[in-house]
Amino acid sequence: MGPLTARLLMQRGRPKSDRLGKIRSLDLSRLNLLSEHLDPKLLSRLKQLQELDLSYNLLEALPPNLGLPHLRILRCANNQLGDVTALSQFPQLEELSLEGNPFLTVNDNLKVSFLLPKLRKVNGKDASSTCAQMENLNRELTNRVTAHWEKFMAALGPGKETKKAQADFVKSAVRDVCYGPDSLREFTQWRVRMISEELVASGGTQVHEADVPKRPQETTATYKPRARLVSLKRPDDVPLNLPSTKRACNSPSVQMEDDPSGPDSSQPALQLEPLHFLQCHSRNNSPQDLKTQLWSCAFEPAWEEGHSGATSQTVATCGGEAVCVIDCQTGIVLHKYKAPGEEFFSVAWTALTVVTQAGHKKRWNVLAAAGLRGLVRLLHVRAGFCCGVIRAHKKAIATLCFSPIHETHLFTASYDKRIILWDIGVPNPDYEFQASQLLTLDSTSIPLRLCPVAPCPDAYLLAGCEGGCCCWDVRLDQPQKRRVCEVEFIFSAGSQAPGRRVDGLAFVNEDVVASKGSGLGTICLWSWSQTWAGRGSQSPVAVVVLAQLQWSSTELAYFSLSACPEKGVVLCGDEEGSVWIYDVGHILKQPPPQLAAPQAPVQILKWPQPLALGQPVTKTMVNTVVANSALTYLTALTDSNIIAVWRRC
Repeated sequence: MGPLTARLLMQRGRPKSDRLGKIRSLDLSRLNLLSEHLDPKLLSRLKQLQELDLSYNLLEALPPNLGLPHLRILRCANNQLGDVTALSQFPQLEELSLEGNPFLTVNDNLKVSFLLPKLRKVNGKDASSTCAQMENLNRELTNRVTAHWEKFMAALGPGKETKKAQADFVKSAVRDVCYGPDSLREFTQWRVRMISEELVASGGTQVHEADVPKRPQETTATYKPRARLVSLKRPDDVPLNLPSTKRACNSPSVQMEDDPSGPDSSQPALQLEPLHFLQCHSRNNSPQDLKTQLWSCAFEPAWEEGHSGATSQTVATCGGEAVCVIDCQTGIVLHKYKAPGEEFFSVAWTALTVVTQAGHKKRWNVLAAAGLRGLVRLLHVRAGFCCGVIRAHKKAIATLCFSPIHETHLFTASYDKRIILWDIGVPNPDYEFQASQLLTLDSTSIPLRLCPVAPCPDAYLLAGCEGGCCCWDVRLDQPQKRRVCEVEFIFSAGSQAPGRRVDGLAFVNEDVVASKGSGLGTICLWSWSQTWAGRGSQSPVAVVVLAQLQWSSTELAYFSLSACPEKGVVLCGDEEGSVWIYDVGHILKQPPPQLAAPQAPVQILKWPQPLALGQPVTKTMVNTVVANSALTYLTALTDSNIIAVWRRC
């Protein structure tokens, strides 16, 4: 499609007219329009235009001077838009459609609410909740920027209000003024810059809460500030920016047991508080559903690429027929995907680099989800749809994981006793994937946990299986495309058998592996490098155990442990609903000279029931517990359909 013409506009406009100035509704959808095709000189002749449809095109941005003063309805769904600030040229806009623009985020939703004071509907839904959230954020940011101004000017001293000082204030405000979750950082920094620049221009006297764009009277009249932890409404579908279905937690802090005899008893224990208890996986959103089991969760890769302190507070969870993406700070279910008839067992994230039609590179997080039906669904969570399905196995998929080296390489492990390595590829312009199979790894038992070997993730894959712990060579420069297990590991001296089920597996650093299941009531820490160096030509191989961690003596299985390598912490749930936390930093720095008695956990977080749940739950098993990289948030999944989120104080 080339540039627009007056003839095309008259053909697609309503009412039919030979004069552009009389057209009130215009449909320009599905024309493969690029941003440069929208000629402002031509479109500005549409003086009476009230409704414009630009859906299903290739627009990366809207020109800033289209000149449509009476536009009330704008549809821009399924484009490539990466910014919404140009929408401010339409102050009369009441309805807006932006779904299917993969590079727009929750921050852009808030920007839209700020820029368009008359907006009533976004993507066909009432915009009042997003508007209320934006107004709360804006009010708090205005107060904080004003306080920062007063502190900055007091430190500056009289007679030093130079242009450089004013510019320094704006920079310091953007850097230091923070409020709200990390997922909204882009919006808060955007508003802080605007507020601070207004403050500088007015000499510190002109920025007030009144500067927030006002909503129509019927919207503001019904708004009530939302309590942080109380939202009992159970909508049929949880849309973006609405509170998730959850129960209030009235206990001020979680019960914690510290181990006074532990090796780190001289250091203060982590202080964690329970934030949210959610039931967003319930069938038919029923609060009585305590049977839907939750199996896996994973924190989204941080968006601040290259920023060493970046960490995500957005977590994906799966259980039953649903996958949810949750903001840990607010407890809001940002996105929800359902597949009727499926039961999801595992989720994993990858961060792809995609190229737009205009040749621009964008970073895009993709979520893979798999389970009972043997299918892998590649989810575009921000746009809310499945953009690819891999028919990976004929039996259920127990777990999956992405390679930390190759962003498109995905391992899937199935009850058919096979692990398959896939290359999901990079999606085409329509966001469709074309996956290809690279390797098939045969196992003698069902693989339960997958873990690329940390020092050489492109060479070896470690798996915890029903029959023990196994390792495969996954180098792609080898000719065989179907391979058997190369090494089986045993955990007890003198044994010639691989041993019992290994249902927990994680690298704590580049060398130390934490595994669970080989010994009753313990978690084993062992050295990969020392074990591998001593293998010779024999298999099975005895692991070189560095230490043991005391855990529950239960004979129940499938409690998945996890590690936070940046903090030297291992975590695991148990059959009583508790979370066991181990600080193994001292072992990583200097392993003990000889195997001592199992180390007790630094803390055990006790499940604060029944206060947190509103009703008694007789059995709560924590199947999975995962922390983000900075150990700011912990997310625990239970077999009783409850998601618990703790935050470090």
